[in-house]
Amino acid sequence: MPKEIILPVIAADFESGTIESWSKKEGDTVAKGEMLLSVETDKAIVEIEAEDSGVLGKIMVAAGTEDVPVNAVIGFLLQEGESASDLDGLSASVESQPVPTASELPSVSQEANAVAPQDTASVAQQSADGGRIFASPLARRIAADLGVEIKDLSGRGPRGRILKADVELAASSGSVAASTKSTDATPVVEPESGRAYTAIPHTNMRKTIARRLTESKRDVPHFYLSTDAQLDALLAVRKDFNARSPEGDGAYKLSVNDFIIKACALAMRDVPEVNSCWTEEAIHLHHNVDISVAVATDGGLITPIVQDADSKGLVAISNQVKDLAARARQGKLKPVEFQGGGFTISNLGMYGTSNFSAIINPPQSCILAVGAGEQRAVVKEGDFAIATVMTCTLSADHRSVNGDVAARFMQAFKRYIEDPFYMAASQLL
Repeated sequence: MPKEIILPVIAADFESGTIESWSKKEGDTVAKGEMLLSVETDKAIVEIEAEDSGVLGKIMVAAGTEDVPVNAVIGFLLQEGESASDLDGLSASVESQPVPTASELPSVSQEANAVAPQDTASVAQQSADGGRIFASPLARRIAADLGVEIKDLSGRGPRGRILKADVELAASSGSVAASTKSTDATPVVEPESGRAYTAIPHTNMRKTIARRLTESKRDVPHFYLSTDAQLDALLAVRKDFNARSPEGDGAYKLSVNDFIIKACALAMRDVPEVNSCWTEEAIHLHHNVDISVAVATDGGLITPIVQDADSKGLVAISNQVKDLAARARQGKLKPVEFQGGGFTISNLGMYGTSNFSAIINPPQSCILAVGAGEQRAVVKEGDFAIATVMTCTLSADHRSVNGDVAARFMQAFKRYIEDPFYMAASQLL
């Protein structure tokens, strides 16, 4: 009997997703462990491997279908000795979720009554003839990155839906003109006031972020501690290390954030109580020092994880953060790479932000907000001096982390930042 292909549970909180693309077409041979399809969750594009070998007999849920529930039958795999005739009666019992056609969706004018005349050319969801353009979120992001005008593409998905492969093919062949601006936003004018605004549709990621942050700020009793750390010694060490970088494959360029991650990891090892999460039954103290690093993407904020950061050298941390950040922006992280973690770092210093307070990323107990390193007047041995100073603010969950615990963590973190040679025993490089 043909084997059902179901949408698996990709993550603990995963309930439904979008079938981004199938890697195989009906009639193709499938090997166990081979990539079968890609599913878009609220955080990333996840590649699903085949659990068995056989022939892809029937695709029940086409690429581009949204809100497909977990455990839904999305296809059938023919096993040895079976043929398409064995699917008779099986596929009829499984209802695929149809993708709406342009006629089934309200037009831009119906949704907002009027489109701003001066901005009509930039409405990315509307084609030249007034019809709606259907494209997967990933296809839109890649089109924006590659400068491809998505309205000029012909999609190979259901009902002409534009997929990632369509964008990449067009970009590689040069068959479409590059656009100067790409957006899913819809410019509109309020009929009564005549004032214009731009409606930016919510992505699944944005909805999830909004829900989780609202719950965190509402339900978690935050308290905050700030410290000023002098960076001059760290900057000197960083400059010296970067000057020693070899050429070729082993080359590296350390950032201040790499030192911050390392210092935070060692401080977590010194004060393990901050490496925890609150549950209604117990406080969970993590044995591994796994640090989530906030990365901004087009769809919202995602926090890939540097695992075992306390035992990694700076170069390893630097390389891993660059790789994770790049794949996060491409939507190519695996669930294990962004789910979990015992602590989060959010660094806005590169934007010139002096200091800020961050919202805890539940179920974690702490998040460290890192500001910019600035030259400030300080007092050293009774005299005024100029030093590069960075303000960091810890947000902590008072249910699982007491004030003295948070203070000891900040004290340890500041010591590692101000005297980076304390890190030497932990393999700086």
